[in-house]
Amino acid sequence: MPPFDLARMMQPIPQSAAFRDPGYFVWCGTMVQSGDGKYHLYYSRWKAELGMEAWVTSSEVAHAIGDTPFGPFTFHDVALSPRDKKLWDGLVTHNPTILHFGGKYYLYYMGNTGDGKLSSTLNWVHRNHQRIGVAVASNPNGPWMRSGQPLLDISPKPDSPDSLLVSNPSVTQGRDGKFYLLYKAVGMRAPLPFGGPVVHLMAVSSSPVGPFQKNPQLLFTIAGQNFPFEDPFLWFDKAHDQYFVILKDNHGTILGNNESTLLLYQSPDALHWTRATNLLVSPLELHWATGVTQKVKRMERPQLTFDRNGKPVALIVAITADESTTYNVRIPLSAP
Repeated sequence: MPPFDLARMMQPIPQSAAFRDPGYFVWCGTMVQSGDGKYHLYYSRWKAELGMEAWVTSSEVAHAIGDTPFGPFTFHDVALSPRDKKLWDGLVTHNPTILHFGGKYYLYYMGNTGDGKLSSTLNWVHRNHQRIGVAVASNPNGPWMRSGQPLLDISPKPDSPDSLLVSNPSVTQGRDGKFYLLYKAVGMRAPLPFGGPVVHLMAVSSSPVGPFQKNPQLLFTIAGQNFPFEDPFLWFDKAHDQYFVILKDNHGTILGNNESTLLLYQSPDALHWTRATNLLVSPLELHWATGVTQKVKRMERPQLTFDRNGKPVALIVAITADESTTYNVRIPLSAP
């Protein structure tokens, strides 16, 4: 079987595949098809008037519905709204990723709480209270059952690599039937409030709702950098019998272009990772069906959507076009 090549699979994007929510910054994006053939898009949003950094104090996970993976999509409801601020996810939900398994829908996400103070700069209290959770439903329209405790919490030892925060969950079922949760973590080895370094770790469970056992091995590190990658999307590809991850290279280090790019890594066991043969997934460009190539400022939060046979049909990315415009895009994928 030829090596996986996401870049070659990407097709021109129809205009209907860009999703905007008027009055809101739109970020992230994860999608699933329900039994009636409808597509359900879950995304992060917060009021645009609050500014881009308000994701950390004001984000909620919203839900839109469309007839095809490429839209158009219409806002339906807020899937994960604010609740009691005393709860771990009481004020913010963000970073959604959806998994359909055994007749149920599992919506993994980052949640936080804090002082609720809005600012044009990052609120570090909220940033440093990020934890990972899962909401469960029998229907993609909800209702979603949330827990009073995180699915994955920080480690208690101060020198642990995830002693400050955990976020950016991505979950897949592996060849062994277990569930692999790849996440971003920040420790307290560097000065607060940023802490650091920012690393990635894997946790494994026999159930999609845990408990998850953490593996201490650091993944996707680069010597001398304390924040080389983020936004991992993990999946197990049965056809290639390999685990794959799409990552955002924050600084363009791997390709040496000094520009954020999306890259592909692969592994036989979800712990030992190498660069994929076809490493580059996408530069900061969108190729529209109108023939226009659009250069964008940021392309983040990659996720794949699969058909019922496990073949990828769309790459979802979050886009910053300019300082006041964000949206997500579902990029069509041809058969590999």
